[in-house]
Amino acid sequence: MSTEDFIVTPCHDEGNIDYDKLTKRFGTERISSELLDRIKKNTGEDHFMLRRGVFFSHREMNRILEDYEKGKKFFLYTGRGPSGHTHIGHLVPWVFAKWLQEKFDVNMYFQLTDDEKFYAKSNLTLEDTKKFAYENALDFIALGFKPENTKIIINTRNIQTLYPIAAQVAKKVNFSNTKGVFGFTNETNIGMIFYTSLQSAPCFIEDKPVLIPLGVDQDPHFRITRDVAPKIGKQKPALIHNIMIPGLEGPGGKMSASSENGTIYTTDAPDVVKKKINKYAFSGGQPDIEQHRKIGGNPDVDVSYQYLRIFFEPDDNKLKSIHDDYKSGKMLTGELKGILIEKINEFLEVHQEKREKAKDQIDQFLYENK
Repeated sequence: MSTEDFIVTPCHDEGNIDYDKLTKRFGTERISSELLDRIKKNTGEDHFMLRRGVFFSHREMNRILEDYEKGKKFFLYTGRGPSGHTHIGHLVPWVFAKWLQEKFDVNMYFQLTDDEKFYAKSNLTLEDTKKFAYENALDFIALGFKPENTKIIINTRNIQTLYPIAAQVAKKVNFSNTKGVFGFTNETNIGMIFYTSLQSAPCFIEDKPVLIPLGVDQDPHFRITRDVAPKIGKQKPALIHNIMIPGLEGPGGKMSASSENGTIYTTDAPDVVKKKINKYAFSGGQPDIEQHRKIGGNPDVDVSYQYLRIFFEPDDNKLKSIHDDYKSGKMLTGELKGILIEKINEFLEVHQEKREKAKDQIDQFLYENK
C-alpha cells in the first residue's frame, strides 16, 4: 500500500485517511457551512463535534431537516458490535446522538449485534458476545439517555422483531452485491452474508425517516440498505458520519477494542489511563526539549491533542490556547499529555459512577418484542 493510499471498511482500516478522497470513494457528501447553519437554526446551537469537523460527511441530512421543518419527525438509530469492552472512540457517535435526540426530541434505537460478532470472531462464543453486549449497554445508558424514548435492541434477544423486517431486506439483496461491498469469499460463513439484513432492520422499525450517526467505516452496510429501501416501500436512511478515532499509538487506523495498549477503555482506572497515555500516546513533539522549544510541536498528528479536539475539550478558546502553546514550543509533550490525562480521568470518574447505576436501569431500556 502506498503512503498516499488508505483502506476503510467495516472490518478493517489502515493508513492515513484522506477524508476528501474518502467522501468521493464512498459517494457521500461533505457537511457544508450551509448545512451547519441549517442544523444550528433547528437546534438553537451547534455542537463542537460539528464545528470541528469530527462529523464531516452525510447522506441526505438535508432531507431529514426539510421534513422536520415541515413538522415531520424522524428517529435515531446507532449501535455497536459487542466484541469487547467499550473504549472512548465508541462514545463519539453516542454522545452526538444524545445531543441530536435532545435537540429534536425524537426516539432512539441502539442495536447491539451480538450475532454478527459471533460470526466474525472465531475466538468468541455467543455467551461472550452476549456478555459484551450487556457491558456495552451500560456505557450507552451511562451517557444519560432516558428509557422513555430510548430502546436497546440486542439481536439474539429481539430476533422475533427483527427477522420479519430483515427477511424483506434479504430478499432484495443478492450475494454478488454483498460480495462486492464487503469482499466476501467462498469461505465466508453464511451468517456474515445475511448479517447486513439484520443491521438494516432497525432502520424500518418505525414508519418514519431515520437518521443514523455512525463512524464512516460502517457506511457500506447502509449503502446496501439505502438501495433496498425503495424496493420494500420504505424511505432511505439518512446518515451522518464521524471520522475514525485514532488509537493511542499513532495516526492512521482507528482505536480498536482488541488492542490493549492503543486503547482507553471506559472501565480503565486513573493510573491505567495515565500509564497508557504517557507510554503509548503518539507525540507530535520534537526529540528533545531544546528542539521542541525552538521548533514547536505538531498538534495535527499528536494523539493527545486530537483526543482533546475530538472529545475531551469542548471549549474552543481553551483548545486554541493549547494548540498555539504546543505549536510554538511553549507547551511540552509531557504537559499536553498531562492535560489529557486529567480530562479523561475527570470524565471517567463520573462515567463509571453512572455506569454502576445503569446496572439497575438496564431492564427499562431493553426493547420488548411486539
